[in-house]
Amino acid sequence: MSAIFELSPRCQELHRRLSEFVENDCLPAEEIYEGQVGQGDQRWKVVPPIIEELKKKARSLGLWNLFLHRGYPEGPGLSNLEYATLCEITGRCPRVAPEALNCSAPDTGNMEVFAKYGTPAQKQKYLVPLMNGEIRSAFAMTEIAVSSSDATNIETRIERVGDHYIISGHKWWISGAGDPRCKVYLVMGKSDPKNESQYKQQSIVIVDADTPGVKVVRPMTVYGFTMTLLRDTARSHSPMSRFQPRISSQVRDAGLRSFKDV
Repeated sequence: MSAIFELSPRCQELHRRLSEFVENDCLPAEEIYEGQVGQGDQRWKVVPPIIEELKKKARSLGLWNLFLHRGYPEGPGLSNLEYATLCEITGRCPRVAPEALNCSAPDTGNMEVFAKYGTPAQKQKYLVPLMNGEIRSAFAMTEIAVSSSDATNIETRIERVGDHYIISGHKWWISGAGDPRCKVYLVMGKSDPKNESQYKQQSIVIVDADTPGVKVVRPMTVYGFTMTLLRDTARSHSPMSRFQPRISSQVRDAGLRSFKDV
C-alpha cells in the first residue's frame, strides 16, 4: 500500500533529529525532571533546570518553535500536517519534550494569536520573548459558575471606563497561570453583551500577569495531579480569584478582538 503522503526531505531530516533528541535526551531527563520539580508549596515556584538545558540543545539542533505554521514569517516553514508527524514523536515524552522544543500548550496557541493579530509593539513585547522561550503565558477562558465549553456562556465582563478597560470575572482551571514564568494572560470575556448575535458578544484581551487586581488563588488537583484556579481570572491549572484588573485602552487597541475572529 502506498503512503497517503510523503514527507519532504527537510521534514524527514527533522524527524531523524527529533527522534534522536527524544530518545537520547528527553526520555532520560524525565527522572531528573521529576526530582527537580518543587514539592508542596514550592511546586509552582521552581522551574526544573533540566528544561532550560534541553531547550538550549533543541534550539541548537533546529528543533525550535516547530509548531508555527509556514504562513507566519516567524515560524520554521512547516505545514500543519508536517508538524503533526513531529508531534507524534514528542508524544513519546509528553512531560518534557514539547516544552524543550518550545512547543507546549498553552503557549503555542497564544503565540499563534499574537502572530496573527498582534500589533508590532505587542509582538515585540509578548511574541518575541515567548518564541525565545523566555516567558510563558496562559489562556483564561473557563469559569467556575458556567459551562465554559460553550463560549456564549462566559460571564466575565470587559467594560470601557474612560481610557481604560475594567475586566471583572472569576476564572479557574487556567493551565500555566501559576507558573513563575507566566507573564501574560489572554482573557476571554464579554465586551458587547447586548449584541443581537450571541456569537459576537465575546472578545479576548491582553492582561499582563502583574496587573493590579489579578490574583492567582491556588493550585488545583485532579486525581492527584496539580492543576490552577484564577479568580477573576499555575503549570498547574489555577483558579484566579475574582479580579478587576484595569488596563490601558492602548493595550486594547489590537488586544481586544472578537472571539469569533480569533
